[in-house]
Amino acid sequence: MSAVTDRAVGRSQGADGLDQRKTKRSFSGGSPLVYAIALVVVVVTLGPVLYGVLGGFRTNAQLADDPAGLPSPWVWDNYAGVLAADSPFWGYFLNSTIIAVVTTAVVVVFGIMAAYPLARYRFKGREALFMVFVIGLLFPATVAIIPLFILITQNYQMGNTWWGVALPQAAFALPMTVVILRPFLQALPTELEEAAQLDGASRIGFFWRILLPLSGPGMVTVGVLAFVGSWNAYLLPLLLLQGDMRTLPLGVADFSSEHSADTAGVFAFTTLAMIPALVFFLAMQKRIVNGLQGAVKG
Repeated sequence: MSAVTDRAVGRSQGADGLDQRKTKRSFSGGSPLVYAIALVVVVVTLGPVLYGVLGGFRTNAQLADDPAGLPSPWVWDNYAGVLAADSPFWGYFLNSTIIAVVTTAVVVVFGIMAAYPLARYRFKGREALFMVFVIGLLFPATVAIIPLFILITQNYQMGNTWWGVALPQAAFALPMTVVILRPFLQALPTELEEAAQLDGASRIGFFWRILLPLSGPGMVTVGVLAFVGSWNAYLLPLLLLQGDMRTLPLGVADFSSEHSADTAGVFAFTTLAMIPALVFFLAMQKRIVNGLQGAVKG
């Protein structure tokens, strides 16, 4: 009887091992077509970026003789000229940084304050109010650009200022922020809030002492998205900013127009303009994924 049982157990373990090997084998690789499509997407996405970066290390003569070649020799003068102390690049960089930081701060602060009652409070019309933010995702800034220009420049007298650009950008980023943060806050256990209330904490105390620290991944996610969106914004700064107040995307356009014959210099200026946002996004990539996972689970 014992021998029969051992053989049955052995067959069961052998079947389990075979199933595990089949599972590992089925997930060990993928379809060559999928890899081919992924490779094409990567080349199409990163190809122009890499070409621009390498183009900044070449001379205009090299670009004219062999547009697709590698730098030979490598030239650093283009990047050095853009980063010179008297270069307009630093003024554009300062404006973009301040506007992006202000936009991010406003989005994170007001976004978490708006998402908190929509996630943790129960009141009549809560879902209808949330739908207002959802509908805001379908309202592009292009539609309201003319009324917004009149409102900012004439009514509030904030034309050609950092706040005049940062506040509208934050307003258009708030719907996405609330949509991401609300399910993230809903996923937090209600037992935490009940325990805090038993300890004498108010709703505001629970918000500041418990909810905010636990909402770090979600806040980082919306903050990074707001920062990158503000850094790359073009239309709104184009209408509201002039002269020395212009941002880096506008500076790239101005530099390209003024130095249209200096193709290598344009490549260098464009590359340096996109590096800060790219580095910031890559540094926060894991936090963005964690924040979005929390929102999906909620």
